[in-house]
Amino acid sequence: MPMREYRSLQVISLFKPLFLKLGVDYEALLIILRMKLTMDGRRVPTIFNDARTKKEGNQFLKSLWIYALYGLLITPFLFLGNQLVFQMGISFAIIIFILSTTMIADFSSVLLDIRDKNILHTKPVDSKTINAAKILHILIYMFFVSGSLLLLPILVSLFKKGILFTLLFLVDIGLTTALVIVLTSLLYLVVLRFFDGERLKDIINYVQILLSVGTVIGYQVVARSFDIVNFDISYTFSWWHLLLPPLWYGSTFEMLVNGNYSTGIVLGSILGVLVPILAVFLYIRLMPAFERSLDKLMGVAKERKRKPHRIVAFLANLTCRSKEERVFFRFATLMMRQEREFKLKVYPVLAMGIVFPFIFIIMELRDRSLSDIGTGSMFLFIYFLNFIIPTVVHMLQYSGSYKGGWIFKAAPIDQPQIVFSGTLKAFLTTMYAPVFLFLSAIFIGIFSISVVPDLIAVALGGVLFTAIVYKLMDRDSFPFTMSFQFAQDGGSFKTFLIGLLTLLFVAAHTFVNRFAFGIYVYIALLLVATVITWHFVFRKRSASQ
Repeated sequence: MPMREYRSLQVISLFKPLFLKLGVDYEALLIILRMKLTMDGRRVPTIFNDARTKKEGNQFLKSLWIYALYGLLITPFLFLGNQLVFQMGISFAIIIFILSTTMIADFSSVLLDIRDKNILHTKPVDSKTINAAKILHILIYMFFVSGSLLLLPILVSLFKKGILFTLLFLVDIGLTTALVIVLTSLLYLVVLRFFDGERLKDIINYVQILLSVGTVIGYQVVARSFDIVNFDISYTFSWWHLLLPPLWYGSTFEMLVNGNYSTGIVLGSILGVLVPILAVFLYIRLMPAFERSLDKLMGVAKERKRKPHRIVAFLANLTCRSKEERVFFRFATLMMRQEREFKLKVYPVLAMGIVFPFIFIIMELRDRSLSDIGTGSMFLFIYFLNFIIPTVVHMLQYSGSYKGGWIFKAAPIDQPQIVFSGTLKAFLTTMYAPVFLFLSAIFIGIFSISVVPDLIAVALGGVLFTAIVYKLMDRDSFPFTMSFQFAQDGGSFKTFLIGLLTLLFVAAHTFVNRFAFGIYVYIALLLVATVITWHFVFRKRSASQ
């Protein structure tokens, strides 16, 4: 990919005198930034973590429309009366959340880039220039994120609130962006100070998962936030509000636009300006220590002492019939717990199975009370968890460590089906069951203990459906032996169609509930069908079959 000129570098050239005054090698700075921006064309943003990786061009820039969509979430709060400390406090809470999760998920690789140490530190380039390039690299992209996120709110504020409101909005956005970048860096410094690089990678991984889940949930929230109008809002200051950064920026609007100079509002406004500035100076002071801490990412991480998990061993003994199957049960459990890329792909899907039932229940709360909902059959929304089973079973083929899949070919496996049965049992007991039990506990609280037989039927249906899904899908490879690069090649549509079979279980469940003891007969039939299906699907056969 040839390097080209970037408009962002043309803007940076306006500040050339400032960089020279600070002792930065300006020409080297431009070369480093041009190289980094060129290489960014190969990076796929986390918000598109399910997209294929073969597309041309800078995928991050192509994803900015999603942040513009998030801007719709902020816009309604500009019209909620004239209590600006509340309106803008909520707005900046959303802004800080989106910027911070984006910063951690997509720019941690920039902030924690250790290639600079291996490449640039061996060249006649001083650390001041390298650090300036790193910060400017992040600022360029955070500018695009902030601009896309706030384009619509800023335009609305300009026409509805006036020039003072808009200018204050822009200043506060700049302070907020600086605060997010610095606090993220300081968080990494603290983590690297007390833990190794592997723990930091785990934290980043979970934030990436949070961002992926938040993307889907955000669509739902945006679509329903426009019902919030004409609220009569009042605000009363409390001392602990000074601990909430979003209210600092809400206070600046309340003070400068509404003319409220009460003690709490003034203190919040001062903190909104003072804390980001002090944080920047603190970061500059601690930057050498931060760079030294990055050495932990270059070395070999200390192996964590892990005792055999007694619960996993118990579940393996409980569900697996042979020693070989228990081995693959434990192997699959270990992969699902430790494989970061697998978790990044699968955990958001599981989270959707948790979130969507409650989204529909919350929608009903607009017109009905919770006690009224508890007398109906909305507990059937728990079938959303079963709907995602095909997607997870499909993803069990893939791994970031897929090159180690040769071990399956080298191992003396006489019965290949035990590899798959052990893996699926590991999924059901260590991933599906905990999520299902969590949902069940909440549903029992909403719908009373009378839904326990229904929940048992749903669980049995999930176990049966897992075997059916496995049978309907292509099994060209052993679990965890394919690259995620091919995870979307023709699999998504098929898994969606198979997932629609969940509707058959919902229809059958609804039908049997018409009869007095129908649910118990249904449970018995499901139990028999599950045993027979698992026995048939995973019956013994030779390795050549």
